[in-house]
This record gives sequence, C-alpha cells and structure tokens, in this order.
Amino acid sequence: MTQEKVKLMDLIDYQKGSVVSRALIDKKVGTVTLFAFDEGQGLSEHTAPYDAMVQVLEGEVEITISGRPIHLKEGEMIIMPANEPHALKALKKYKMLLTMIRE
Repeated sequence: MTQEKVKLMDLIDYQKGSVVSRALIDKKVGTVTLFAFDEGQGLSEHTAPYDAMVQVLEGEVEITISGRPIHLKEGEMIIMPANEPHALKALKKYKMLLTMIRE
C-alpha cells in the first residue's frame, strides 16, 4: 500500500462463487484484511486466538458466534471474541474489513 488516499471499496472486487481477501496490514501485532464474499459464500465455524472486529462495508452477512446468529448490514460492526466459535455466511454479497489485534 502506498501513502496515498484510496477508496477502500475499490481495493477488492467480487468473484462469482468465491470469497476474495486482500491483506492491507500484516504485522506481528495484528492484521487488517479486506474481504469480498459472493452471495451464499461464507467461512465455516472456526475459532481464533484473538479478538477480531468485523466492519460491514456493503451488503449483508449472518455471523454466528457461539451458536448465536447475528445479522449485520452496511455500516454495522461486531467484535468476535477470542476463542469463541464463529462462522460467516453472505446473505447478499458483501464486503467487510476484518481487524485482528494479537496479544
């Protein structure tokens, strides 16, 4: 990444039937990753050893955290707690920014 301004939404495109990701920052202390999910795509249930913040940039997603489904849409965010199982499924195609800070 350069030190020039960019439109976040223009940094990643949707691909039919896929999940696309692009690391914006990948450091020892944490990561910031941009994702684009086609409708119906998702990530199966898993855990992460660190808290992660999801910011929905456009579209709609259902995030399930410890068995509890949560519906998020453009402009909304949630913290996925460390070591709790979570899964994501695109209700409509969506883009999100994932920020993970390592302890």
